Amino acid sequence: MLIAATRSKFVDIDVPAGAWVALVAAIVAMLAIDLYRHREAHAPTAKEAAVESIIWVTCGLAFAGVIALTFGGAAFGEYISGYLIEKSLSVDNVFVWSMLFATMSIPPKYQHRVLFWGIFGALALRAIFIVLGSALISQFWWLMLLFGAFLVYTGAKIIRHRADESDGQATRGLGLLRKILPVTDELDGQKFVTRINARRAATPLLAALVVVEFTDIIFAVDSVPAVLAVSNESYLVFASNAFAILGLRAMYFLLANAKERFHYLSHALGGILIFVGLKMSVSHWYHMNTYVSLAVIVAMLIAAIVFSQRRRSP
Repeated sequence: MLIAATRSKFVDIDVPAGAWVALVAAIVAMLAIDLYRHREAHAPTAKEAAVESIIWVTCGLAFAGVIALTFGGAAFGEYISGYLIEKSLSVDNVFVWSMLFATMSIPPKYQHRVLFWGIFGALALRAIFIVLGSALISQFWWLMLLFGAFLVYTGAKIIRHRADESDGQATRGLGLLRKILPVTDELDGQKFVTRINARRAATPLLAALVVVEFTDIIFAVDSVPAVLAVSNESYLVFASNAFAILGLRAMYFLLANAKERFHYLSHALGGILIFVGLKMSVSHWYHMNTYVSLAVIVAMLIAAIVFSQRRRSP
């Protein structure tokens, strides 16, 4: 009875197997097109990154239209909320990647390859996290309390961001790789593995990929529960995560060096996590309207951008 009461507060839709097949096929097709377009190593220009970012956002919003037509307005609201939460939290990921690549001296022309395979792995990890999270919440409603409290704690931690946090993540990620393969300091084009004295060795690109995957696991622990706070439907949660993550590479090349222009963004991201954490904690007793939640999240992001720009003005 408690489980049914909890689940009824979220949209309940019947997702056919064909919808899952179509979603996965669309994701694979978009990844293949992106890989083909960037088959030659080069550093994307700001214009190229901006155009690609617009295309990825358009794809995400177009799929929102498909959700609305197929499953209705309630499902549309949950998808858009999840998409916006994941997209917002991903900005923090972008800044961490920027520091990681600088720390590990990865040239810009090779960064896209690392991020492509890093995001490919991230999609698989998110799928596992989402399926497990949805299954656990459907069986144990009180996990919403634990997840909510964790998000509040994480939000407070993000507001107190440390500038050197990527150093520790890079060290731990490299430590994991060195247990499997020796790591060379020399690049070998776009190769992840090379040969030195007839022995296999990981290049700095593979080292960077391991660190990117390692950091994504850390971010997924935050973002997946945050999206589960606005939807309990695995299809909507995964779709919103996937479309938000797919545009991360273009967003990285667009915003990687813009952290100083958005001084208050980390405060807004922390505030969003605290908000959805509180919402998640009380969701068994009180369910806030999806569009009200969406309005609160949008207001926080707009406020962060406005105050950041005012701070930069003379």
